[in-house]
Amino acid sequence: MQGSDSLEGSNWAGNVVFGAIRRVAPCSVEGLQEIVAACDRARPVGTRHSFSPIADTAGTLISTARLPAVLRIDAGAREVTVSAGTRYGYLAGELHARGWALPNLGSLPHISVAGGCATATHGSGDRNGNLATSVVALDLVTANGELVTVRRDVDGDFAGHVVALGALGVVVTVTLAIVPTFHVRQHVYRGLTRVTLLERLDEIFAAAYSVSVFTCWRPESSRLWVKQRVEPTGETTAAPVENFGVRALEQPDHPVPGADPVHTTGQLGVPGPWHERLPHFRMGFTPSSGDELQSEYFVSRDDARAAIERIFHIGDQIRPALQVSELRTIAADDLWLSPAYGRDAVSLHFTWRPDEAAVARAVAAVERQLAPFQPRPHWGKVFALPAASIRATYPRLGDFLALADRRDPTGVFRNTFLASTVGLR
Repeated sequence: MQGSDSLEGSNWAGNVVFGAIRRVAPCSVEGLQEIVAACDRARPVGTRHSFSPIADTAGTLISTARLPAVLRIDAGAREVTVSAGTRYGYLAGELHARGWALPNLGSLPHISVAGGCATATHGSGDRNGNLATSVVALDLVTANGELVTVRRDVDGDFAGHVVALGALGVVVTVTLAIVPTFHVRQHVYRGLTRVTLLERLDEIFAAAYSVSVFTCWRPESSRLWVKQRVEPTGETTAAPVENFGVRALEQPDHPVPGADPVHTTGQLGVPGPWHERLPHFRMGFTPSSGDELQSEYFVSRDDARAAIERIFHIGDQIRPALQVSELRTIAADDLWLSPAYGRDAVSLHFTWRPDEAAVARAVAAVERQLAPFQPRPHWGKVFALPAASIRATYPRLGDFLALADRRDPTGVFRNTFLASTVGLR
């Protein structure tokens, strides 16, 4: 499916009920321009995979899922231009069929390109930036209904437009940098100890193109998901049976302990196309509802060991609300509101049980432990950090607020979430 119809009245998890007075999905860019120009309040919405009220509005909720499909490859420039509502899984399949790839993907391929970039969604890898770092140009409809284009190396404020939280307009198309297609093999290892994780953290995350650590914060419970690029020669030498003191599994695994791995991407070291290995879940499995809540915090790579160790100390306290946690690495970037702005980052992700009261207590406990490390929350997840502490971690926040005032002087695209997190009122 190229896009997704996002006219439902709540987010994927059901923990946010949209307050919009109307929900629209225009079928043309011209129709979108007319709608936006007539709005007092509006917000763009993607595939509704955000767990925060980032897309909520008391006005008009706008989906781009029904806009004309765009998928245009410029092989000479190594770029692809796609319609904003395109899902990553669909785009990846089309690129691979034509000999191209994106540098990385998130764990779930069902999210839209524009939504994933606007919130700095990411995969893992020491040298891999978040998904938004592939953006080289955007077309968006601004508050007065004007269609504008911004491009890297042309517009001085480009880096403020990419991770923009929907505050600058409705993105219509996104142009992404692409690379020649490649293959990946994936192995899962079980039994990584807390001591080994902390002592060999840098070595573990440098072990492959993309590495994730899944944990329930027990001393012996962690697992390694290792995604290795296959060399162009086709060499597929098997990964070590033991790695960092843990053994490779001989059966497929699921990130959540005990869950059926039927919907996970191919494991056991069998090489496959990049888009069928870098995500954790298969595109063919489309989640219809999210029986979970999620939180995620980014800390500087320099603080990673100390931050991880502090969460191990409260494992017993947060485990009743937890399904699983994932640790990933993200390369630094220059995007003003990216959680990896200006610093290589480690993200601590928490998939919670769908119990909002228990999650609120667990989130409070996690945030107390991470407070000394200037954590930046994922914009699309559940968090309760004080607005002042969030704003203090973004050196270009003032520039972003000024940019928003220029693009949207009457506040059409503002909402309570933006006011309470970045101070955009």
